[in-house]
Amino acid sequence: MLTTRYLWATVHRKPGTGNPEHLHLYLHIPFCKQACHYCDFHFSTSMKNKEDMVNAIIAEIGMRKSELPSSPLETIYFGGGTPSLLSDSELGRIFDAISSDFDIQNDAEITLEANPDDLTAAKIKELRHSPVNRLSIGIQSFRDSDLKLMNRAHNSDEAERSVKISQDAGITNITADLIYALPRQSLNDWRENIHKLIALDVPHLSSYCLTVEPKTALAKFVRDGKIRTVPDQVAADHFKVLTEETAKAGFEHYEISNFTKPGFIARHNSSYWKGEPYLGVGPSAHSYDGRSRRWNVSNNISYLKSIFEKQPAWKEEILTDKERYNEFVMTGLRTKWGVNTDRVKLLFGDEFQKNLLSSAEEHIRNGNVTLENKVLLLTESGKFLADGIASDLFLV
Repeated sequence: MLTTRYLWATVHRKPGTGNPEHLHLYLHIPFCKQACHYCDFHFSTSMKNKEDMVNAIIAEIGMRKSELPSSPLETIYFGGGTPSLLSDSELGRIFDAISSDFDIQNDAEITLEANPDDLTAAKIKELRHSPVNRLSIGIQSFRDSDLKLMNRAHNSDEAERSVKISQDAGITNITADLIYALPRQSLNDWRENIHKLIALDVPHLSSYCLTVEPKTALAKFVRDGKIRTVPDQVAADHFKVLTEETAKAGFEHYEISNFTKPGFIARHNSSYWKGEPYLGVGPSAHSYDGRSRRWNVSNNISYLKSIFEKQPAWKEEILTDKERYNEFVMTGLRTKWGVNTDRVKLLFGDEFQKNLLSSAEEHIRNGNVTLENKVLLLTESGKFLADGIASDLFLV
């Protein structure tokens, strides 16, 4: 007998029609086994409301489906939190709700974030029979000392095994996360982490510099003097090694923190950088329609109460032209596509284009930015300074 998940995968997907709209769905699953010391995303380590949360997410999908146009979804992304904590039946019910309210492109990218310790042989088997066709594995490091410092739930053996058993099961579209500039992480330690991932033949890498976010355990450890953060120059050295080693291995550095082998660009994340519309459901999830941004309450109980009372769980901000322009510059500058100055003029007007070109002059002179074919692009030296350069180009 066919499961509902299998029926969804074979019947409800609709082939793309060439419609220029690119539409995307994000689902925030707010549960984790334990709290990573550096993480400031919204989550709970208590699973007691997990069934109610699944029901609420399904209800919110139905409540908000009209916020996206009728074109098929190009990507679906399960983030968190730890979506791999969802059971087979919970995931299947959510997929059935999505399929009842949206058309899905035949080649849609459907990503599930997973922790290595969740990716057992049994879990992989379940996922292989679901519509999920891409895994985002939160490895962070292949060194047990790093994982212990971050309070990750897995160890280095599980990190390596999670990739191998996924590949053995036929899941080839895999991205992995790695964190650099960790306390007590030498440059050689970091290089070995990168080489380990390359050796596993993972086709996409997202790599982030450790940041100390307020209200995290890591921030308290730093305040108490238990952990010392690394100097900016060390972080810059780690970033340089990252770009050099991935380039040698045939990865394209297409966004500041993202590297891909040919054919494996993250389509969902790219939609954010390109300013395409997306709907976010679940507590703390954000949505964007090109003119306004909505964000759900970052509290599980408040979220559940609002949804079950059929009330909006979100707040809304109508973006000004300046805010839209600044975001357009910030996200575009981080990517290989850069910031097209003619498109700035088309979308925002002459004043914004003039501001962009005049503000970029100094960075062009010092070699951190280039202007080629009316597109502003970061150079290799500029990539580590991306946030600061973007802020200089903002209209305030």
